Amino acid sequence: MIRAKFRPHERIVHPLDFRRAYERRRSVSDRAMVVYGVENGRDYLRLGISIGRKKVRSVVERNRVKLVLREAFRLGKAEIPVGVDLVVVPRGPGLTFADARRALPRLAQEVARRLEPRRAEAAP
Repeated sequence: MIRAKFRPHERIVHPLDFRRAYERRRSVSDRAMVVYGVENGRDYLRLGISIGRKKVRSVVERNRVKLVLREAFRLGKAEIPVGVDLVVVPRGPGLTFADARRALPRLAQEVARRLEPRRAEAAP
């Protein structure tokens, strides 16, 4: 069994990185979440989670949703192409682990596919 870890360098923490993902305007969504993507020029993925207090009122619930998303990312990393920053915005407090585990890799692959033409232009 492969041991999957969520390492500190795989986390997006700087506000400029979040802004870059939003301004790139490459996103996909389903009923549970919106996933924004941007090329990061690295040989690994990075994950950022943005949950507004208006969407999820309880701090306990916000922390639970973040934990669920981090765990789904950790377990699904092998299915997602590298070199992409992903910013995940959950749509509400009802996100379950099963929903996140099923949706996150699929949405991340779709965002990476939408970024492909840009990556091909940048390559010499």
